Amino acid sequence: MLTVELIAEVYPDCMALDPQEDWDDAIVGICHCYGHEPRIAYDYDAVINKLIKDGLSPDEATEHFNFNIIGSFVGPTTPVFVEEFGEEDEFDASRN
Repeated sequence: MLTVELIAEVYPDCMALDPQEDWDDAIVGICHCYGHEPRIAYDYDAVINKLIKDGLSPDEATEHFNFNIIGSFVGPTTPVFVEEFGEEDEFDASRN
């Protein structure tokens, strides 16, 4: 069973990226915030890397992601994207 299917059993209103089976490995969990609906959280870099694997250049993948994925608001359960970084990583504010 896909992670997104398990999530749908508990949070049936959560929106997921389509096609769901293509993005299942990028799910990191559920985002909870006071006053907002629960939302599926995806790994930012995993989504970009999947787009590159599917044939886009890194620049094209980032542009597609920013415009068509993260730039699409489809309601209060629109997915969120988590950017991970640690002490040794440099935060890249230009990705915004």
